Amino acid sequence: MATSDAPVLQSCIPLPIEEDRLLDIVEKAKDWAIMHGAAMRSKANFSPDALQFAPFILTPSSFPRKEFEKAVELQVTLNELMHCVAHDDEFLKETLQNTIQVDAFTGSLFKIYETVLKEGIAQPLSLGLLRSDYLANFLESNAIKQVEVNTIASSFGGISTFMTPMHSYILKELGYADRLVDLPENHALSGLCDGMVEAWKIQNNPSAAIMFVIEDITYNICDQRFHEFYIRETYPHIAVIRRTLTQIFEQGKLGPNGELLIGDLPVTVIYFRAGYEPGHYHGPNEWAARLLMERSMAIKCPSIHYHLAGTKKVQQALAKPEILKRFIADSAKIDSIKDIFTGLYSLDKGDEGEQAVKLALSNPERYVLKPQREGGGNNVYGSDIPGALEKMNEDERSAWILMERIFPPLSRGYMVRPEGKMPPGIVDLVSELGIFGAIIGTKDKILYNKQVGHMLRTKLSSANEGGVAAGLGALDSPYLID
Repeated sequence: MATSDAPVLQSCIPLPIEEDRLLDIVEKAKDWAIMHGAAMRSKANFSPDALQFAPFILTPSSFPRKEFEKAVELQVTLNELMHCVAHDDEFLKETLQNTIQVDAFTGSLFKIYETVLKEGIAQPLSLGLLRSDYLANFLESNAIKQVEVNTIASSFGGISTFMTPMHSYILKELGYADRLVDLPENHALSGLCDGMVEAWKIQNNPSAAIMFVIEDITYNICDQRFHEFYIRETYPHIAVIRRTLTQIFEQGKLGPNGELLIGDLPVTVIYFRAGYEPGHYHGPNEWAARLLMERSMAIKCPSIHYHLAGTKKVQQALAKPEILKRFIADSAKIDSIKDIFTGLYSLDKGDEGEQAVKLALSNPERYVLKPQREGGGNNVYGSDIPGALEKMNEDERSAWILMERIFPPLSRGYMVRPEGKMPPGIVDLVSELGIFGAIIGTKDKILYNKQVGHMLRTKLSSANEGGVAAGLGALDSPYLID
């Protein structure tokens, strides 16, 4: 199904915008973005002292209202599902047994998991700050289909919170204030931070800090810092510190009761914004830091088992018939989850894997190959799939899953990028909706479970990947249409 076959959703405002007016509003929008922190550090010309606005869509992109509301309503159930999956040791071991043999990174994570299971989990409580991502599928009347669930470093809750006010300003400047009623409120930043604070309160140690685990160089700095600043402004009695995995190895230790100490400062909540890809671990020291944290009494976001629950292999296993009954008792909830799944297939050695390979080779344009990675830019699409599969042996295939491609409707608008051409032209766009959730609990009891906000990430319809942090998409907000 070619992109040219996709229907085009009704635009938020009439297009095109007259050129002089367009130039004026783009300049205003750029300045608004930088001055309100919808910004990032440049990868091309990095400086710790400079920001540039994050790529954005000038006016909000249309999204089906009914499907948006369905995704929002479903998030609490998905939180519950992922929490149950993360705490099912037998399921995680069975599902990942082949993958960990051939994917070194997932294997290293799994070794930490096995170590702490053997020793006994020090902190039975986990904090999940999740994001479930969706595309509307025009082949099914624009019904949403889940792309993935992120269980670690679920980003853009901070900046996305500012996209609706930014679009509200732009629409008012253009004379379309009447459209604001169809821009849903977004409290992702406060919702995610309140989840961290709730976990901090449970620990009942007023002198303890929340620690953000960060990359050596942080490009997406505003999105991270907004979380820190919100906590410090709203809960000034709670300290927030930032450390890399290397620094945690150098400064971290366990206290006499298993508490995590960074220097002399106790840490009771750990929020990972790094640690989700191999490049964050330079060697054994960083892996030792991850194990140290897992052995501690701090509440982790995510704990190692939550991290493993977010792998693509687990996502594929959850789509098997009848498997949801293992985790969710309510049949109506099971039906609502099944409704958002698209076809997901194992590529493991054996008949099932061979059948999936045949499917992919018979019509590669209908599929996507996905590895066990977060952060964008890792998938293989369409005509590139046969070549990729030919290079893999049967064992190597176990590190990947095959997913039916989702065919989203198009919207039209202006993508504004740093140093992009002026005025920008109207382009065909595809939008991916992310819904944020927060959950806290043990294996046997959920203490806190909320849907806390959303984000919209939009890319050119001709681009396969859509990560903003990876430089391939743009920030956006939804304009709900019936």
